[in-house]
Amino acid sequence: MNLSKSMWGLRAIVYSIFTDVQMPSYIGKPIYIRCLKKIKLGKRVRIYPGIRAEVENDGSIVIGNNTSIGQGFHVVAYGSQLVIGKDVTISGNVFITNCDHTYQIINKSILEQPIIEKTTIIGDNCFIGYGVAILAGTVLGKQCIVGANSVVCGEFSDYCIIAGNPARIIRKYNPENESWEKVDSKK
Repeated sequence: MNLSKSMWGLRAIVYSIFTDVQMPSYIGKPIYIRCLKKIKLGKRVRIYPGIRAEVENDGSIVIGNNTSIGQGFHVVAYGSQLVIGKDVTISGNVFITNCDHTYQIINKSILEQPIIEKTTIIGDNCFIGYGVAILAGTVLGKQCIVGANSVVCGEFSDYCIIAGNPARIIRKYNPENESWEKVDSKK
């Protein structure tokens, strides 16, 4: 193990003093972490450098066992729990949130308007491609694959491939013939 990875392991040990980090895990140098005590990491969680984690108003972040998170990850949890399941792979420069700003008051800045929270869950064994944005209210079933640079919002069943802006299901796994089948986009 090289020196930088040793420092990542040491950082996880130090963080475990202040929050629930199960070992062995390792964490690269963060950019910003707000409310560390409200972030829970399972065993064998690997977070590469550049994480920005923001937890506000009774929010929390739970990351399951054996999850790998690429560099430049930005996650925001506001008012409720944001869950990332076990055995999840998240590529670099991914954004995940469980909140959004309202915009109904025309003469008021968006930043000054109320924030709403919505359930956001990433199911077990999902793969999130590079540059994906997962918006508030997204629920991914288990073993979903999200294509690079997709913008995801909504609920998606287990075993599907999702891509696009806005993201939609492009393939689903058929257990009868054990293959991934195209989904008719005209339906």
